[in-house]
Amino acid sequence: MEMRDKVIVITGGSGGIGRALARAFLAEGASGIMLADLNAGAVDQAAREIGCSGMPCDVTNEEAVQALVDATVAQYGRVDVFCSNAGATSEGLLTDAANDVWQIQWELHVMSHLYAARAVLPGMIERGQGYLLNTASAAGLLAALGSGPYTVTKAAAIKLAEFISITHADDGIRVSVLCPQGVNTAMAPRRLGDGQTDGIIEPEQLAATVVETMREERFHVLPHPEVEEYVRRKGDNVDRWLLGMRRLRKRSVDPAE
Repeated sequence: MEMRDKVIVITGGSGGIGRALARAFLAEGASGIMLADLNAGAVDQAAREIGCSGMPCDVTNEEAVQALVDATVAQYGRVDVFCSNAGATSEGLLTDAANDVWQIQWELHVMSHLYAARAVLPGMIERGQGYLLNTASAAGLLAALGSGPYTVTKAAAIKLAEFISITHADDGIRVSVLCPQGVNTAMAPRRLGDGQTDGIIEPEQLAATVVETMREERFHVLPHPEVEEYVRRKGDNVDRWLLGMRRLRKRSVDPAE
């Protein structure tokens, strides 16, 4: 899909990846951008700076997501692309992560994508075309050693995107899932030595990869191309991959060993 003349909604839009996507889509000729973020002041400032529309939205609230879509349709007439980009890191592995942490991560990384799909799919299907870009993480394809809730919910986000693609491709719906490693945003990892990223890239580089991937309508958006090889190795021999991840975790916990 080309972005020219498209109407695009971007959640998590006030900074980092969301802001970079908005600028990239406008440069490609998008006719309308609606930024959304939990922080009303931040999204308003970002929208003014970029030159697009913006409104506050709690993506974990289905009524709020529907209101976001309704407002976009009221202003622009339709939604061609929905970029479900909001997310947050979390602490904790398994037993040390409280239930509310797991629930928050689930609502933010899985249910928000579902709410977006429910809100936009009827109109897209009626027109016979539409695009969903869901931000997940390379952690969902592989693993983030420091956070169980983050890893598990990002994996679920990828599976949801797969299911939407399988279910609605014949309706003209295209789906891509964004799976970066480290990006220079507020969520970027502050150290690289534990093997969880092959380098920190700038949001603008990521946005360029998104545009290219969506133009080719490929499912995985991989700003860190090494991830594709890691996923292939995992698929070839998951037991060997698990062994390697255990070794990596041990080195991360006790670098002296």
